[in-house]
Amino acid sequence: MLKRAYGPGDMSGAEVRIGQAAFPAPFASGLEFSSPARGVWNIVHTGMLIPGAHQIYICARGCLRGVILTAAEMNAMERMSWVALEETDLFDGRLETGIEEGVAHILRGMKRRPPCVLVFISCVQQFSGLDFPHVLGRLRAQFPETDFVDCYMNPTMRKSGPTPDQIMRRQLYAPLKRPEKRDPRAVSMIGNDLGLDPECELVRMIRENGYDYRDITLCRTYEEYKSLAESALLLTTIPAAVHGASILAERLGVRHLDMTMSCSPESIESSLKLLAEALALPEPDFRKGREQAEEALRAAKEEIGDTPIALDYTAVPRPVSLARLLLDRGFRVTRIHADVFLPEERNDFEYLRKTHPELTVSAAVHAKMRFAPRFAETGNGVLAIGQKAAWFCGTRHFVNIVSGGGLYGYSGLVRLAGLMRDAFRNEKNTEEVIRRKGFGCESCLT
Repeated sequence: MLKRAYGPGDMSGAEVRIGQAAFPAPFASGLEFSSPARGVWNIVHTGMLIPGAHQIYICARGCLRGVILTAAEMNAMERMSWVALEETDLFDGRLETGIEEGVAHILRGMKRRPPCVLVFISCVQQFSGLDFPHVLGRLRAQFPETDFVDCYMNPTMRKSGPTPDQIMRRQLYAPLKRPEKRDPRAVSMIGNDLGLDPECELVRMIRENGYDYRDITLCRTYEEYKSLAESALLLTTIPAAVHGASILAERLGVRHLDMTMSCSPESIESSLKLLAEALALPEPDFRKGREQAEEALRAAKEEIGDTPIALDYTAVPRPVSLARLLLDRGFRVTRIHADVFLPEERNDFEYLRKTHPELTVSAAVHAKMRFAPRFAETGNGVLAIGQKAAWFCGTRHFVNIVSGGGLYGYSGLVRLAGLMRDAFRNEKNTEEVIRRKGFGCESCLT
């Protein structure tokens, strides 16, 4: 007889006070729940960043459904093709030749062949021992004018080695080769889904000192994309991009700086000082930016008052640093939704463990979150930062950003304070907003 493992009201193991939470993983890994918040990017969205690239998925029909719907929702079906994997393909000796023939058939049928093709295989082919390099080698011989990139749709590998997100951001730059001539006055941002605010300190520091700032989000042609390899310095602000950027920097023979987004004034300033040193610039004067950020936060606190605030890990790369920033300035942060924390968050985590031990850490994917009381604090009286926090708290007042939202530095804090005030004043149709995949991408949903 089937028995209910747990139900409404029992949140043990899925939430804990930070004073008793383990770091970096406060919850046991197991059966997972996926909330309907769809704003984060997936491999389809990320692959579409390469201008002119075409994606071809080779997998079972059940897996195809999700990626095809993503492309359809993006109004980008013309950049997506697929080869359906049948059960017989796994044992009739045609696993490799079937992929080669299917991809070749698709490309020969195109009026204009793309400069780059991302070929995705799934976990089934890897379990079956597919010789993927051999397949791509034969395709490159047939279509020498096309860059083929090996890509992977393998959710079974999420818990060991680089994550699918890290691998996709690494492969996003696989076509880049060491250039014959390097531009010493160019800097490339690596791995961002959303472009940084052009008015942030990082971008302004580069451009105002005569350097060329390059980013895949700014590329409109494949030639512009390939020029990312000419830069003398690579930067990352998203943690998931560090793995790939480090490998790319070694391959290109250039320096890489990890400048992961943080809400900590100390981290903001240390990162920008590191950039100034790398570009041989004078040490920046942060006084004006710091004062503007503090004033913006004071104004937000005055308006928002003691409204409960919940935030989640999809909104900003370092949610603990954001929680600390807001709590130190008098905001009433009551909940952080995250399943694991970055090593770089340990100091902020330990600080909050001592100063705000009652702060709740809630899981985002634990199976019990399926039964989480969605009006746990005060329902619509909660101000959320991030889509998952908005859904779990059942509020229509939320800041709709993912992956930092392009915010960076003190200017990012000013903008965030403004977004919080706007979210406090104005309701959003939460269900309508969060069902759209890939925040910032075109969506056919209305």
